[in-house]
Parts: sequence; C-alpha cells; structure tokens
Amino acid sequence: MAIPRQLPNAITIVRILCAPVFLWMLLADGGADGALRWWAAVLFIVAIATDGIDGYLARKHDIVTDLGKLLDPIADKVLTGFAFIGLSILGELPWWITIIVLIREIGITVYRFMVVSDHVLAAAWMGKLKTLAQGLALSFALLPLWTLVGDWIFWVNGGLMTIAVILTIASGIDYIVTEMRAAGAKRRDA
Repeated sequence: MAIPRQLPNAITIVRILCAPVFLWMLLADGGADGALRWWAAVLFIVAIATDGIDGYLARKHDIVTDLGKLLDPIADKVLTGFAFIGLSILGELPWWITIIVLIREIGITVYRFMVVSDHVLAAAWMGKLKTLAQGLALSFALLPLWTLVGDWIFWVNGGLMTIAVILTIASGIDYIVTEMRAAGAKRRDA
C-alpha cells in the first residue's frame, strides 16, 4: 500500500508542534504530580516515539527527502530541549545538564544550517543512540513514577540521565570529528 510522499515529513512537523503543548502541560500546574503531569509525560512519549515511525515509513517506502533529513533531528531537539528546560524550570534537573545538552544540540543544528547548501548532515548512528537515550531518560524523569513505586526510582532516573548526557557529549564530538575528516578529505581531493 502506497502512502502519501509527505507523510513522514508531516509526522515530523506534528512532533515539532507537540513540543510547546507538552511544555505548557508540564508547567501549567507547577509540575505537580497530578493529571497534567501524567498527560504531559504521555504526550512527550508519544511524540518522541514518532521519531522512529517517520524514519521507518520514509525508508520502507523509499521516500527519504533532504527536508526530512534536516527536519527530523530538529524536531527531536525541539521536543527534548523543551523537556530539559521544563524539568530545570521545575527544579527537577540541574540547569548545568540542560545547558550542556542545549549547547550541543543548538551547535549541531546551527552547523547543519551552515552546511545545508553543500550537503545535508543526516543523523549518525551515535546521534540516533543519543536521541534514544535522551528520550528514555526524559520519559522516566517526566513520569511521576515516584508516586507509584517510591523514591528509589530517582536512582534509575539519575542513571538514565547520566547515560543520556554522556552520549550527548560523545555524539557531539563524533559529529565534529566526522565533519573535520570529511572536510580534510575534500581539501585533499581538490
């Protein structure tokens, strides 16, 4: 069955549009552990899960586009960035973690736009692993599971967030090294 050519990109755009709604839901009641917090977490989880869906559809139906390669990582960064910022506003995540993550994410995004006329910088395997780790860590941090299972869940959240931050830094370094090698090879070939 054929799907509309723009469906994967439409899913990506919906993910971007979900981000401010999610942030409003998270902050609306001051981060209380009530219904809005649960709904914000569910919206985040559903939205971040669409990252795999749009990519799968694009590859399966051979409708991968340069726009999709550009928008998909931006959608992830907007959604996860809003989650990091929201958790820091609520005092549940240290600002230094959010700042490190945002510097990496904004830096790679700005670089993507700088080189877009030369080539599209698609997400690398480590960047995809980073997004998965961030999505998992943020999902656990957003869900008020402590109300159900107790405070020990904070240890799990801390471990997942540590892995996510390490992968965020490592994937940023990987992008820089890969691009520097490619630029060097291009100069040698010229």
